[in-house]
Amino acid sequence: MVTDKMLGFIGAGNMGEALLKGLLNTKAARSEQIFVSARRPERVRELVKSYGVRGGENADVAREAEVIVLCVKPQILDQVLRGISADVSREKLIVSIAAGVPIAAIERRLHPPMRIVRAMPNTPATVGAGATALALGEHATEADLATARTIFDSVGLTVLLEESQLDAVTGLSGSGPAYLFLIIEALADAGVKVGLSRRASMQLAAQTVLGSAKLLIESGQHPGMLKDGVTSPGGTAIAGLHTLEAGGLRNVLMNAVEAATRRSRELGEEFLRKL
Repeated sequence: MVTDKMLGFIGAGNMGEALLKGLLNTKAARSEQIFVSARRPERVRELVKSYGVRGGENADVAREAEVIVLCVKPQILDQVLRGISADVSREKLIVSIAAGVPIAAIERRLHPPMRIVRAMPNTPATVGAGATALALGEHATEADLATARTIFDSVGLTVLLEESQLDAVTGLSGSGPAYLFLIIEALADAGVKVGLSRRASMQLAAQTVLGSAKLLIESGQHPGMLKDGVTSPGGTAIAGLHTLEAGGLRNVLMNAVEAATRRSRELGEEFLRKL
């Protein structure tokens, strides 16, 4: 889908840049439709020069954009919302990627009722392979959902969920790349231990994770079936799988997702206490 709306990005870190780049690369928006602001003026100038977008202060973006994408950390979101509240009208769509911060809290800092979409993307969006969950606020419309999908579909896969599920998304796909980087590093270390070069081990480990995910998605098969397809009686894979099960890998990963989910909820509670 192509949008004709003026899109404003408040916060121009890795995710903000990934989204504007994705929109331009997929031709879902033109550079003159994109307005960016950041804490550092030199960062804004860098993006203006690199992508031909417009740049300004947070208040400029809040006034001129029809869709305001809040690409800031939850720890500073309250400060940002206070700074733009006078410039945000009820006609605008607000999209927030701040982990753990509820839609109701954002709306309370602005001018209720507001049309708000909360999004939880992950860092692979920076290479066009992101996974994003969207949740609609009470006043958001189907047209708002279509606009949000346009933004996040430009950097990967997008799914629609209830807001109550977004903390779990943060624990799974939001934090998931960190878990997988650790797994890749461990696999590469193991390759070095058994005699492979560091470079070869890292390449093989990373490509194995990438290829396995691609096979799972494109085949549509259950991961257990694909696992069984690799596992021969008395073979190498079953020996390795037995070691992983004995070490509690499945349990450790489930605990990691639960811990990250709890922390996401805590961040939301901390934000609410500021109101």
